[in-house]
Amino acid sequence: MLQRDPNAKHPKYIYMNRRHFLVKAVPMAAGAALLAACAPTLGQVTSPPQAPAGTPVPTMAPKDLPAALAHTDAFSNVTTDELGDKLNTFEQITNYNNYYEFSTDKEAVAPLAKNFVTAPWFVEVNGLVNKPRTFALADLYNSFKQEEHVYRLRCVEAWSMVMPWVGFPLSDLLKMVEPKPEAKFVKFVTVFDKSQMPNQNFPILQWPYVEGLRLDEAMNNLTILATGLYGKPLTNQQGAPIRLVVPWKYGFKSIKAINQIELTDKAPLNTWQEAASNEYGFYANVNPEVDHPRWSQATERRIGEIGRRRSLMFNGYEDQVSSLYQGLDLRANF
Repeated sequence: MLQRDPNAKHPKYIYMNRRHFLVKAVPMAAGAALLAACAPTLGQVTSPPQAPAGTPVPTMAPKDLPAALAHTDAFSNVTTDELGDKLNTFEQITNYNNYYEFSTDKEAVAPLAKNFVTAPWFVEVNGLVNKPRTFALADLYNSFKQEEHVYRLRCVEAWSMVMPWVGFPLSDLLKMVEPKPEAKFVKFVTVFDKSQMPNQNFPILQWPYVEGLRLDEAMNNLTILATGLYGKPLTNQQGAPIRLVVPWKYGFKSIKAINQIELTDKAPLNTWQEAASNEYGFYANVNPEVDHPRWSQATERRIGEIGRRRSLMFNGYEDQVSSLYQGLDLRANF
């Protein structure tokens, strides 16, 4: 839970409520270019939202949060309640990242993203809502209760991790802006900043990165906006300062460095779907029975382990989310 220290200028992350869900996955490889889709961000070229006229520009950055958060070893022996999966280490999950805005080499992302500037930062929420709003980074920290969510992450490339996110339900933010009855989908857009994200200067994908969910998926209590990881603010390579996490879908759905959210009546064309629609669909639900055209999804490789393990339907969250897809052909709607 996020609490204010009356003697401090900035808020503190204090985890009083632990939610032991298991996380989800990341993307795979893209069509003709044979790219790996696991965790980038893109879409049409747009400018980052600006603060409304007269709005004070907050200077609080994740690095300004209290040093008490820097205890990555506090979770080192935690085992999740659901499937008994041990957490990956902080080093594993921060040095093996898909983030095509910086690099197509997973191990090169962290050093290239090291100096990415995440403050000031604004997230514009608009479209089919009654109360459109632009949230400053401080608003996101202070307006929503931050909780720990231990989730499984499953990449479309068939590797996986388990990690303790910190964040808040996306539904809390959406309720604040009051979706209109005709709103059926939520579109997410990452920041577009070619000066900081070197690969946005090249047509590797169409930038900025775009993703989307049905509104009922977005309102599910497993869907969070993450602001931290392992008791720390998000690292740049993990999508700082705020990213989406949808644990029952392949990881490329969990868009990073979000600065625009739009509610719409039409399904957004997500980036990997646009790049290779025969390989990446809108839903991207983890489904071991539906293979990628170029590899099987029946098993996965857990980072840090030798060998492979069986993939689980909806990444292990079938009981919580299968009702969302009742009557839907999950092969046709992959």
